[in-house]
Formats: sequence, structure tokens, C-alpha cells
Amino acid sequence: MSNTETFGFQTEVKQLLQLMIHSLYSNKEIFLRELISNASDAEDKLRFLSVEDPKLLEQDPELKITIDFDETQKTLSVTDNGIGMNRQEIIENLGTIAQSGTKKFLNTLTGDQNKDMHLIGQFGVGFYSAFMVANKIVVTSRKAGTPKNQGVLWESTGDGQFTVSSCEQEQRGTTVTLHLREEDFELLNHFRLQSIIHKYSDHIMFPILLKEDKGTDTDKTPGFTQINSAKALWTRSKNEITATEYEDFYKHIAHDFQNPLCHLHFKVEGKQEYTALLFIPAAQPFNLFDREHKAGLKLFIQRVFIMDNADILPNYLRFVKGIVDSNDLPLNVSRELLQKNAMIEKMKANMTKKILGQLKKMSDEDHEQYQNFYKNFGVVLKEGFSEDFQNQQELAELLRFNSTFDSADTLAIKLSDYVKRMKPEQKHIYYIIADNFIAAKNSPHLEIFRKKGIEVLLLADRVDEWMMAYLREYEGKTFKSITKDDVLLDEFKDQDTNNTKDETKQPQLDALLKKMQELLTSRVKEVRISKRLTDSPSCLVADAQDMSLHLQRLMQQAGQMVPTSAPILEINAQHPLVERLLTENDQIILADWSQILFEQALLAEGGNLSDPNSFVQRINKYLK
Repeated sequence: MSNTETFGFQTEVKQLLQLMIHSLYSNKEIFLRELISNASDAEDKLRFLSVEDPKLLEQDPELKITIDFDETQKTLSVTDNGIGMNRQEIIENLGTIAQSGTKKFLNTLTGDQNKDMHLIGQFGVGFYSAFMVANKIVVTSRKAGTPKNQGVLWESTGDGQFTVSSCEQEQRGTTVTLHLREEDFELLNHFRLQSIIHKYSDHIMFPILLKEDKGTDTDKTPGFTQINSAKALWTRSKNEITATEYEDFYKHIAHDFQNPLCHLHFKVEGKQEYTALLFIPAAQPFNLFDREHKAGLKLFIQRVFIMDNADILPNYLRFVKGIVDSNDLPLNVSRELLQKNAMIEKMKANMTKKILGQLKKMSDEDHEQYQNFYKNFGVVLKEGFSEDFQNQQELAELLRFNSTFDSADTLAIKLSDYVKRMKPEQKHIYYIIADNFIAAKNSPHLEIFRKKGIEVLLLADRVDEWMMAYLREYEGKTFKSITKDDVLLDEFKDQDTNNTKDETKQPQLDALLKKMQELLTSRVKEVRISKRLTDSPSCLVADAQDMSLHLQRLMQQAGQMVPTSAPILEINAQHPLVERLLTENDQIILADWSQILFEQALLAEGGNLSDPNSFVQRINKYLK
């Protein structure tokens, strides 16, 4: 050994090591699944690269994973003859976490073992899980195609640092050797290891060779036997595969510790041939909304692994995990080619239809399961309206809403439910978008709708503004925002409102509106009497052709240039505050209350005051 260097772990790795060493996983045996999974990935990479460069296989073309143990030395090792790592790669892969969103991930951890377990798995830090059973780990590796004197040796006791040295290594690939903790010596047993591998890793496509026990013949040198089926799970008949095997395969490819919500396994034959095995997770991954994270499926071509995160599904289905195995694509397919390939487009369209169909089936047959899905992924589905025009109708059937007819934040209302409850004369599906459910539920815009018994959908996701720009109609009924000025309820028979015109007050109202318009001329487009308010004194509405106030605010928060347009201020002619202003001759008081009515309405919309202190002073002035 030579050229030894000592490195400190990345801060985030130190935090993760502490989680591992203190048994974050409720089942420590999972560490072996993670090491075998890493070994399988290394074999996959070599098999793919060797298609174009067979020399990488050297004199060892049979890819395999070997599990060895030494009762005397108290060590357990996992060896692969895959792609291997050079010095720089071993430093980067075993000393840092290159994933984006690392800090967000760590902040997501709650300290609750059951809740945090699946997050750790999703983050792909399986190698570090070995520190749950080992007080020292030694890794030796040589990258395929490099000289034997370019081996690398990595060592750490998990205490915050690691060393890297050069070494001679005959065989390409990687060996991970664990020096076990005393309480985990029970792993040094053929049948114990065999049971773990059968439980978690039987589906691995490469032979897993496990050392045999010595038995009673101490002179006999133990051999190695293959203990997994080494057959791609998706190539088997669905009737042969158990639910447990599907679950274990999902955990392997998704690095998840929870079972999936459901799976979809199908084969397409004819002009285009491929097999897909797709899973919908039970929980939202921490990086679902990370723009730098590359989501996608594992792509195989004739059982040869080609790439992770292949872009074969629309972005709004990025939560789907799984594999696609094609018989038709060329082995040298690139990401660029995937984006232009007509076969991929047909594959994407077909798989999208099948996934949406599976979700529709779930929503019809298992309300509780679908509620769990929608809680985690409903907001992502909404992105589909701007991305996937072909499937807008199917997506609309999957949407769930809160509404004024539902007292709780349950997201249980289907559009078909709403349409069935519409009044006979009702022409539109009414909705409101606000910053959160409470703000939407308590908006003054709802007052006349509640009085007339008209249901309004309550939307509160950031994506809702964009979704409603594309979701124009459902079953012949158009959608209409109740915060726009063109909302007219004249088609309804019940015309009893608090804003029925009083002809004797009309001259005074006209004068008040004119004066308030002059006082607020820089802040509002118009001041007028409201037909929608029954209890509140004022509200703001957007012109039918203008961007909504909520959308303007969202775009400003995102740092985008927004063509701002002044809102319309509506006042309730029957409210005591407004009635008081009809007889007010003091111009200062009138100016103050004009500002207060505007600013109250702005706050009710979730907007920000440009001068909060002046607003507080005006309120305090009249409270005195």
C-alpha cells in the first residue's frame, strides 16, 4: 500500500452515519440488501459498457456477486466483478453525497424511526447502512480496464473520517468487507445469510454465490453455491410472481423501505415489443419537487441495463418507479435519442394511458387507498393539464377537491359529484383559489354563493392557477373563478340579496363611489357596488381579462416580471360601515376609511400591504 491520504466525511454524511449507527433502520439486516443492490448496479454498468468494449470484461466474462464470511476474523464481505472504481470515484462515492437537496432531505427527518426509514432509503445512502452492523469497513476496488497496480483501498470506522490508499488488485470490481460488531456475529452463518438474501435479493439478475458452512469436516475447504434464481422478475409470468416478490423488487429499484401502493405489470407485443413493471409509491419522496433531481424509469434493452432515470413518462408522472425492457431499441440509445424516438413516444403514450387507468380503477374501488395516493401525488397530477392535452379528460376524473359543501379539508369531492349537485339552472362550475384551505373557506367572495346554496370548489395548491388555465370545462360545464368581475348569478331564481337597490340612496352611493374612486385612483381600476357581498364591507375582484390577484402574487414571489393590473374594489351598500360613509362630510375621515376598506379587502385576498404601519395607525385612530 502507498499514497495514503486521510479525508473527512462531508458534513451531511457525518449526520447520516450518526443516524445509521444509532439504528435508524428498524431491521438491521436490510444492510445486506443495500450492498447487494450496489453490487448489482456495478455489474449492470459493466455489462452495458462491455457491449461496445468487450475488453473491459478482461479474462472474467461471467458476472457474479460473492458473499463470504470468516468466523475467525469476524468479517463479512460482498464482492462484485462489475465496473469498479478508481481513486477519485471511491473518494466521491464513499465520502460525499452528490445528490441535490441533501440539506432539505436532512431537514425532512423527524427523529421518528418508522417515518424516517423510507426517507433514508429513497436518498440512496444504502452503503452507509453497513455501519449499523460494522465498527469498521474496508473497501477495495479496481476499475475495469485499468492496470492491476491501480487498485484502491478505502477504510473507515465511521468516526467522521476515512483513509484512501493505493493497492494491487488482481480482480476488477469491488469488495466491501465489514468487521462486525459483537452483537451482530450471528450473521456469520450460511443459513442466516441465505434467509436474508432469499427474503430481499432473490430477484437480482446476477448469480449470488454464498459461502457454505464448514460443517463437521474441518479439513474441507468451504465452497460457494448460487442461492438466487438470477432471473429478471419482469420476464416471468404474472401468475408465478408473489406479492412479496413484487414488493421486494420495488424496494430494490426504489431504495424504499415501504411497500408500494400498487403495481402494474404488462407486456406489449406486435409491431412494438416491450415489458413494463411499474410501481406507485405509498409515500411522497423528499425530492419530488426538486428541479435538479432526474426522475424516470430504469431502461433495459433485451435484459441489458441501459440507463437510470430514462425519460419515458411525462413529467407529471415522475413519482412512478419501475423498469421498461424493450426488444426493439438499439443498445447504443442515448438520452437525446429517447427524446426524438417515435417508438419511445408510442411507448410513453401507452404507458401513460395504463397508469391513468390504474389510478381510475383505484379511485373507483378503494377510496381510502386513493385518498392516500392523492394526498401524496395529487398536486403533481395537476401539472398534467398543461403537459398532456390528450389525457385531460382522464386527469379530470382523478381530481379531488375541497368545497363549501364539505366542512373539512378532506379532498373528497369529485367533479362528477359537483355536477350532480348543481342547481338545474346553473351553467358553471364555480371555484376560488387562495393561499391555503382556511383562506379559501373564509373568503368574502363566497358570501352570496353560500346564501344561494351554490357549491364552490376551494383550491389552495400553488399549481392550481396554472391548472385552471387549461381545465376549461367538464361534462359541458365551464369553470368560472368567483374572484373575477364577470361572475353573474342572475340565472338563479333566488334574487334575495342584501344589495338590492334602494333608489333613495342611489345619488348618495353614486357620489360615494365617485369620491372613493378619486381617493384610490392609483390603487384600483374602479369602485362599485357589490352583488356578491352579504356580510363583509368590501372585496377585491380582477377584471375578467386580467390576471388574477393570486396569480400575480405567485409570479412575483417566483421573481418573475408581472404586468400588474389594478383590481376592482367592490363595496357592500348594506354594510354599516358603508352606510356611515354615505353621510360623512369630513374628507379626512372619508379618505381614511376608503384606504381601510381597500386594505382590508387586500388582506382578505392574501395580499401584502405596502405600508402596514399606516394601516395600523388608521385602525387605531378609529378604535380610540
